[in-house]
Amino acid sequence: MTDSARLSPQEPLAFIGGGNMASAIIGGLIQQGLPASCIEVVEPFEEARARLQQSFGVQAMATPGSQLQRASLVVWAVKPQMFKEAALQVRPHLTQPLHLSVAAGIRSDSIAGWMQSERVVRSMPNTPALVGLGMTALYARAGAGDADRARIEQVIATTGQFLWVDEEPHLDAVTALSGSGPAYVFLFLEAMIEAGAQMGLTREQAKRLGIATFAGASELARRSDESPAVLRERVTSKGGTTFAALSAMQHDQVPQAFTRAMQAAYRRAGELGDEFGKA
Repeated sequence: MTDSARLSPQEPLAFIGGGNMASAIIGGLIQQGLPASCIEVVEPFEEARARLQQSFGVQAMATPGSQLQRASLVVWAVKPQMFKEAALQVRPHLTQPLHLSVAAGIRSDSIAGWMQSERVVRSMPNTPALVGLGMTALYARAGAGDADRARIEQVIATTGQFLWVDEEPHLDAVTALSGSGPAYVFLFLEAMIEAGAQMGLTREQAKRLGIATFAGASELARRSDESPAVLRERVTSKGGTTFAALSAMQHDQVPQAFTRAMQAAYRRAGELGDEFGKA
């Protein structure tokens, strides 16, 4: 982020919820030069409030108060099942800010109704944001103008990459792919470490090999103009070791099972909106 793109200290932010995703964004903002004094956090858990104070020097309150009135942007980082209750508690203390939600499933029309504002942007980040390598999809309601979108981009850019989607239902697909995606990688890493240990490696050796393999393959795919299918074929010699491994996966229908798993995540994302987004 260039100096000209830094957030103005005269534009304070409020975070409703102070968990991992809020911490990732707060850390990125402070690293980019936003003073801790410009950030308000509402976090009911004392341990989380203490962590925020120790890590970033920001003050966190247990319940919403008049301090929130100065916020020009509110970042909603609460669990879906807690969103409505938190929104109704916070709304009396706000003065028509821009709203950014990082909560899975909760649709923008629910947020707009609870907050009585059309300046709402929904996002779906993922946990690599904690190390500045996140991928976040964004959707803006019509009431969020160009200046609002630019401000959201400034905030999210501190955590990694972002992309805009034109239709809100696409965020459910993003949730299934990149939002939940880090867990899929970790699951495969677990399996690779276990297999490595069974074949005589230490778990630390297998972990190092597995992580480096994922990181390298991802970077190769990012830099290459070839499709993942072509890259896979180039690693796979007929009758070789990779061929044997992929043949075993195909026999066990691993690709099909993986697709079904992502579809389950997609359906659940929609269900969260139905369950917890009611007026």
